[in-house]
Amino acid sequence: MKQYIVDAFTRTPFRGNPAAVCVMDSWPSEQFMKELAGENNLSETAFIVKEEQGYHLRWFTPETEVELCGHATLASSFVILNEYEKGSDTVQFHTMSGILTITRKDDLYEMDFPTYELQEIPVTDDMEKAFGVQPLKAVLGLDLVCVFASEDQVRSMEPDQQLLTKLPGRIQNATAKGTETDCVSRSFCPKLGIAEDPVCGSAHCQIADYWSEQLGKEKILAYQASKRGGTLTCELKENGRITISGEAVLTAVTEILVQP
Repeated sequence: MKQYIVDAFTRTPFRGNPAAVCVMDSWPSEQFMKELAGENNLSETAFIVKEEQGYHLRWFTPETEVELCGHATLASSFVILNEYEKGSDTVQFHTMSGILTITRKDDLYEMDFPTYELQEIPVTDDMEKAFGVQPLKAVLGLDLVCVFASEDQVRSMEPDQQLLTKLPGRIQNATAKGTETDCVSRSFCPKLGIAEDPVCGSAHCQIADYWSEQLGKEKILAYQASKRGGTLTCELKENGRITISGEAVLTAVTEILVQP
């Protein structure tokens, strides 16, 4: 079984967010997928099986399966369109979050994703203790998004991972208005076995949605300020969905010798 390592949301190797992508003829056991994802120890490992119409895609962190992952979807579309469907610029994935359509436009891979209803919730002492800085505002969708006063606060914070697990949401995001982009953010995922996700596409279904409303802009240029860093172009659509676009680069192809 081939496994591809793709750095997503970047054009530079060893930047952005690395994902493992496994393209298979049939599904192995769920235990095998969990153990391989744990062996890879990346934010996500994507598993793909071709079906009559499109492909079936599942995502696993080192500890659990997740319902949506942006960077591993970008990596998966990069692999399919460059290695398996070279004559096509569009691929559809059947996922836990419905049908996701990805379109290649020059060097960008544009992903059509859902958005989530965002509800403002009270800023708590636990949030300040967990992030080390008091948020100005907090909103909750699939993930928690805490808004801070400055980009410097987001870039320099060193959250308490244990305290983050006590906050609501699947992922805990810190964001602020950016100086060179519309917004800057970081994503922390201790509940999923990930201390910090280098560039989190699914989180921007909410982060970009929030800043789109705040800034009165349909198109948001976002930067994830992790050590690796990555850029996302996000656009809110009239149908209530969002497109998230980014570049990707292949860094490795390996052969998995263990039989599923």
